[in-house]
Formats: sequence, structure tokens, C-alpha cells
Amino acid sequence: MERTEAKKLLAENVSNRNIRSHSVAVAAIMEGLAEKLGGDKDTWWLTGILHDLDYEKTSTRIEKHGLETAELLEGKVAEEIIYAIKAHNGVHTGIGAKSNMDIALIASDALSGLIISTALIMPSKKLSEVTVESVMKKFKKKDFAKAVSREKIMTCQRLNLSQEEFLGIGLAALCKVSEEMGL
Repeated sequence: MERTEAKKLLAENVSNRNIRSHSVAVAAIMEGLAEKLGGDKDTWWLTGILHDLDYEKTSTRIEKHGLETAELLEGKVAEEIIYAIKAHNGVHTGIGAKSNMDIALIASDALSGLIISTALIMPSKKLSEVTVESVMKKFKKKDFAKAVSREKIMTCQRLNLSQEEFLGIGLAALCKVSEEMGL
């Protein structure tokens, strides 16, 4: 699947602007991680952009989240993408992360929320004002962005990345797509 087709699928399946923006963010982080870890940048980007296609449809059936996207994508993308999408909701689907790409999706999904939340409290509400240090400080504040799983962010250690290095990769990636995200 080409990037333009993936973006079209995102637009067709996700009406909420915040979820679309989140998907763009996760795709960017995944691409940055692929570059760092030697993964295929296009495959990892596709995994990120497509991972929440069913989010709105499964919001009241969380155990189906990822599984319906997998059905939609069957035969259109590589099996490794489908597996990672199912595994990113492994707590509810029972499907565990196996590959670096699976782990990266889980960590990137959570990290995007922390970085975006940090940007939104800046005076300018822009990613350009966010630093790794500011994200690190917000990470430690459990009452900040409570819905963001710090545990999932820390799965970056399974990729042999320190927390600081992972936050840096994520922030740099999001800065590259800040205009597309409106941040």
C-alpha cells in the first residue's frame, strides 16, 4: 500500500480530527524509530498511520480495537503490519508484541499523547516550544496526561533505547509533521 492510499483510508474511516492527528503523529514516530533501529521506514510508517482506523467504531467495544482494522486491511498490507496493529491493543486482544515493530507501535502510540499534551500546555501551543527536558518532566508527573500509559512508553527499553533517547526521537519526528498536525 502506498502512503497516499493509507492517508485516504484514514480520512474515510476516521472522522475525528484528533484521532487523525494522533495517527499522523504515531506514523512519524514509527518512521523515526525505523530509521534508528534499521526497520523499513515505509512499513513502520504505514503501521503507525493505519493503527487506529477502527478506533471510532470500536470505542465501546475496546476488545475489538485493532481486530476490525486487521480485517479491513487483510490482503492490502503485509501480515507484519496487521499483526502489529492487533498487538498494539494486546491488553484487550490477548495478542502479544513479538517484533521490534510491534513494540515500537505500543510505545509510539503512548508517547504521541504525552508529547502532544506537553505542546498543548505551552504558551504557543506549538511543538517547536517543546524540549526533551519538558517532556521528561511531564512524564514524571502522574497527574499530567493521566490517560497516557507511562508503562507503554517505557517499552522503549525493549528496543534498547533509553527513555531520553526515545523521547528525543519522538519529539524530532513530531516536529517534522507539526504543520500537518496543526501544532
